[in-house]
Amino acid sequence: MLDEILKDAETRMGKSVAALQTELTKIRTGRAHTSLLDHITVEYYGSEVPLNQAANVGVEDSRTLTVTPWEKDMVPVIEKAIMASDLGLNPATAGTVIRVPLPPLTEERRKDMIRVVRNEAEGGRIAVRNIRRDAMHDVKELLREKMIGEDEERRAEGDIQTITDKYVAEIDDVLAAKESELMEV
Repeated sequence: MLDEILKDAETRMGKSVAALQTELTKIRTGRAHTSLLDHITVEYYGSEVPLNQAANVGVEDSRTLTVTPWEKDMVPVIEKAIMASDLGLNPATAGTVIRVPLPPLTEERRKDMIRVVRNEAEGGRIAVRNIRRDAMHDVKELLREKMIGEDEERRAEGDIQTITDKYVAEIDDVLAAKESELMEV
């Protein structure tokens, strides 16, 4: 019973860290990366699909992404979707290839990005602590129903705290890596 609670808590905490990493990939650094356009969707044969299912997304150089649609008539649709995204990018079309130049980040913009990244990391820490609270509640529930003793409860709470500390440290590592990536010029 306790093992299930611990495994569940560890799995959910791992998912919280993975979700944070996914969110942080959307926050752009000075370098071009194909994951920047992952969340953009386009109308393709009557349904909304992710951009990478309607076109080939590649990196031309450190400051330019290339988008090559699989069909010529998709060029204006994809271009419009990139402009409408919240990334502030202005694509340039040359025939069937859409080039997306990434403007260099200013110092002020980098600091704003770091603020956003820290906020995301704090959200991840809160999620992990909420999972800890749920697991502790489940353990106390087992004690109340007399399915475990007080010694087992204390040991389980210690194990839950150890797991929580591990994942909070992992979030701090992810945050530090992203901050240093943002401050690179």
